[in-house]
Parts: sequence; C-alpha cells; structure tokens
Amino acid sequence: MLWIDILIIAIIALSAIISLIRGFVQEAVSLATWIAAFTLAWLFFRPLAVELESWIDVQSIRLGVAYGIILIVVLILGALVNHFMKVLVNTTGLTGTDRLIGVFFGVARGAVVVAVLILLAGLTPFPNDNWWQASQLIPYFKEIALWLHGYLPDDIAANFQY
Repeated sequence: MLWIDILIIAIIALSAIISLIRGFVQEAVSLATWIAAFTLAWLFFRPLAVELESWIDVQSIRLGVAYGIILIVVLILGALVNHFMKVLVNTTGLTGTDRLIGVFFGVARGAVVVAVLILLAGLTPFPNDNWWQASQLIPYFKEIALWLHGYLPDDIAANFQY
C-alpha cells in the first residue's frame, strides 16, 4: 500500500471519528448550515451591498463585506440550531444511535472529500505520476470524481486532465 492510499484511508477515518464524536444530527445540521450559508450569501449579497453603499465606498470591498455578513449570520444561527438539536438528542437518550449513524455519515463525507481532492488533482500533473498510477484506492474515487466532473461547466471542465 502506498502513502497516498494510507492518506485516503486516514482522511476517511478522521471524518468517521469526528462524526462518531459529534453524532449524525450535529454533522447533518452543520452540513445543512454551511450549504445554507453559502447559498443565502450568494443569493443576497448584492442586495445587501446596495444597503451598505453609504458606509463602504469601494464596491469590491462592499460586496465582500455583504457576502461575509450573510455567511457569518447564517453560520451563527446554524450553530444555535445545532446546539438545541444536540440538547434534544441528549435528552431523548438517542446518543448511541446518533453516534453510530454519524460514523456512516462521516465515512460518506470522507469519501466525498477524497473524490473532490482527486478531481482537483486533475488540474495538476499528479495523475501522470507513478505513485498515482500505482495507487490501489485512487481508481475507486476517480469514478466519483469523474461523475462530479460531468456537472462542471464545459469551460471549467476543459482544464482537467480527466
């Protein structure tokens, strides 16, 4: 087994351990919060930037500040929801089940992270290296990366070696 295969296993194991400690509910709420934060920031940063015109003169800074404000506010609200969900899980006595399901969630998340990293490696010369070709695990995750690659816009997808 090569160092890259060990690294892939370590990424998935670390994700599973974190999810075991935090539990499925916390992990799922965290993921939903991050998705909501980026989505809401992307949808509403321009209207908020208009409201900030009287305070910030430079447009690029104003847009960045507006995006950051929305992102941070949604993350804070998500953290509050996450805390209340944790209390709810603890009071119902479902912590063992929550943590067990969390492990499966963590493994899936780790696999997605590895697939995204392998997709991004397609922007580098790594896929031509001997260690890449000799890896036992990369081909499995490359299948997921190729599936993700299919969803990229054509002008971006053209930059990948896959």
